[in-house]
Amino acid sequence: MFGNVIGDFITGFQFLTRIPIKAQTQWSPNSFSQSVKYFPLIGGIIGLILAGIVYGAQGLLGVKIPMHLLAIGLILFEIILTGGLHCDGLMDTIDGVFSGKPREKMLEIMKDSRVGAFGAMSFCLLIFVKYSLLMDMDPKLLPLAVLVMPIVGRTAVVIPITFYPYARPEGLGKAFYQSSHKYTLYVAGILAALLLIPLGKIVIVSGVIGIGFAFLLSEYVSKRLGGLTGDVYGATIELTEIVTLLVFIIYS
Repeated sequence: MFGNVIGDFITGFQFLTRIPIKAQTQWSPNSFSQSVKYFPLIGGIIGLILAGIVYGAQGLLGVKIPMHLLAIGLILFEIILTGGLHCDGLMDTIDGVFSGKPREKMLEIMKDSRVGAFGAMSFCLLIFVKYSLLMDMDPKLLPLAVLVMPIVGRTAVVIPITFYPYARPEGLGKAFYQSSHKYTLYVAGILAALLLIPLGKIVIVSGVIGIGFAFLLSEYVSKRLGGLTGDVYGATIELTEIVTLLVFIIYS
């Protein structure tokens, strides 16, 4: 049993990041779906890495890095760390949902590997907004904000995975959806609470608002597509991270 837990965690970790910890050539759909409950922990590891970068840049190593370089570095490193997977999902989602086409055409556009005008604009806006929020962040709160941001994003995505139907008969994202249910959400919620609640009021508020945003986003997109896809999961993570940073700016 413990071996299955470790295996499921590694499956999720290697999918959501590009950190090589185990050579794995075969992926079980069941392991994919079972890994969803550990998404908050995976977000916590990503957050610890980003927070460590901030602490180092803020003088821990005796090197003072200008804030604009630190903000750019955090954005680039997160993209490298995740392989740009969620950014790709955001672009595909925006291309499809805002195409003005019927449902089937939307799904076809989202499946197309080419990036359209809406997708390109959404990526540019994502980087610009995230950069602006990091620049405006209170330097004392920045380590906490970048620690919490991935946790909330990867906790929030459990909602669309467990509550909403998959819009396609097949797809990589369906491996996460097909065996996930409310038990998955309960475990992920407990893990997220253990990670976030001890960090204080502003963290709790950012978590609640981020999860609420993910629910509203899922509801909107599901009505447009008749369900959700793996691309929508990625978009949920990216947009929820933006909302999390925004909460830190407003409540700081």
